[in-house]
Amino acid sequence: MSPRGELRGRAARLARLLPSGPGGGSQAARTPFVLLVVLLLAGGLITLLMLNSALNEGSFRLNDLKKQTTGLTEDEQALQRDVDAYAAPDALQRRARELGMVPGGDPAFLNPDGTVRGVPGEAAAPVVGQPPPPPATTPPATTPPGQSASPTAATSPSATPKTTPSPSATSTSSQVKPAPSTSGR
Repeated sequence: MSPRGELRGRAARLARLLPSGPGGGSQAARTPFVLLVVLLLAGGLITLLMLNSALNEGSFRLNDLKKQTTGLTEDEQALQRDVDAYAAPDALQRRARELGMVPGGDPAFLNPDGTVRGVPGEAAAPVVGQPPPPPATTPPATTPPGQSASPTAATSPSATPKTTPSPSATSTSSQVKPAPSTSGR
């Protein structure tokens, strides 16, 4: 009896598909396995190549975003320097003078018990014939000979007249008048 005659069912069908010879059967069985291994290796290589190019693309995008962030940070710092320059006390004073504003008078303070400490003074009126001081960009040598070179000399606290409060003015709050508004509202 041959070994093929004894097989039945599923084993017989498999035996018919696979040849059982000493030479040709083993070569035919290896071909699908080798083909599968080659396809798996090629697929893995292509996948690694795609992954590598995706990582490189992400790296380039990250580099571009870092450059953009650096540029925006520099712009923000330049704008902050401009804001700081405009908010400097001398720049605010110069701009207020250009708008016709004058320094406020002496302030009065309210104590916690409701009494007034100090006497409010009026703001010094600007001199009508005197133009506002020139902007800080002009050199001080260009000021007319009759004017002071310092823009704060005309408005310094020592140049404004001081009034001494009377004893009756500080004792009652009904005699205190509010200082006139210089904001134009």
